[in-house]
Amino acid sequence: MTYQDMPSSNSILVISPYWAHGTWVFDDPLKGLVQEPFVAGVPDMINLIIGDIPDARKGFTMYFSVSPFPGFQKKIDWVREESGGNWYRVDDSQMEGWLCPAMFKYFNRAPSSLYVMAEARKE
Repeated sequence: MTYQDMPSSNSILVISPYWAHGTWVFDDPLKGLVQEPFVAGVPDMINLIIGDIPDARKGFTMYFSVSPFPGFQKKIDWVREESGGNWYRVDDSQMEGWLCPAMFKYFNRAPSSLYVMAEARKE
């Protein structure tokens, strides 16, 4: 991991995706993101990760980091840049998804790998 891979603040970041407009979206008011959609293969990656989370479409918690952390479920690896965003592949499959330029609100540059975990939202 290089300094450029580091997120701008915390080493484990958190978002709360939910289902809207036919895809997974998330809000992050501190980053100026409202119903930011996941597209181009990422919804399938999310479906793989959320597994048996009850009522996941109402929202769940997703943790992600450039470093492995206890309980991470999937590692996704950088593949290539395209259209201002970056393609990533799930480490144990050929499943690929494109992360849009909103990723740069969290990272200075596209990380070489991301570690992800999803869990039911705690009320």
